[in-house]
Amino acid sequence: MSVTARDPAAATSISGVIVPDSKLAREATELVRDTESPLLFNHSTRVYYFASFAGKRRGLQFDAELLYIAAMFHDMGLTPMYSSQSDRFEVDGANAARAFLRRHNISQQEIDTVWTAIALHTTPGIPQYMHPVVALLTNGVEMDVLGIAYSEFSDTDREAIVAAYPRTDHFKEDIIQAFYDGIKRKPQTTFGNVKADVLADKDPGFQRMNFCSVIRGSQWNG
Repeated sequence: MSVTARDPAAATSISGVIVPDSKLAREATELVRDTESPLLFNHSTRVYYFASFAGKRRGLQFDAELLYIAAMFHDMGLTPMYSSQSDRFEVDGANAARAFLRRHNISQQEIDTVWTAIALHTTPGIPQYMHPVVALLTNGVEMDVLGIAYSEFSDTDREAIVAAYPRTDHFKEDIIQAFYDGIKRKPQTTFGNVKADVLADKDPGFQRMNFCSVIRGSQWNG
């Protein structure tokens, strides 16, 4: 199935969840749609919906606009335009969101929340104890990519989200390829995080850095 990015003007209300109708959200949608592939754009939008549903189900109070910005920018670091030479792609995406929010005079506290949410979205075990936007972004990503908490979403809601922002026929392999394409030129940035699994899957010559070897190879005696 050929997937195209949905017209941002046609935001879909799904069980009461909708993309925020604000200048900030509209400009973010336009920027991300023009930068990312349809695969990543639709994935990012689904992440927002799944994250929002998770928040509603848990009774969390969260800023939908900030959650939307975090969701839309969370994979921008995989794109050539925003990928740095040496930082993790998560940090690149967080930096892109920070620059965007600064241009719109958003408070530093809110910028820090979005930055942290994006920077930690592939770091399991930490976000769930942090600000709701930080926790929910990871929930949304984990649902759309890993299927974590899949059964906690109704069939109706899952199907409506995917109908509005489609998955490709082979999304699992397509998203792994997109991760690989975005990080393959800077394998050192995968040390200690899940994206090392992507390189190991795609590159037979990839050698993981080993934490214990780093300790033993340091200049310290004993």
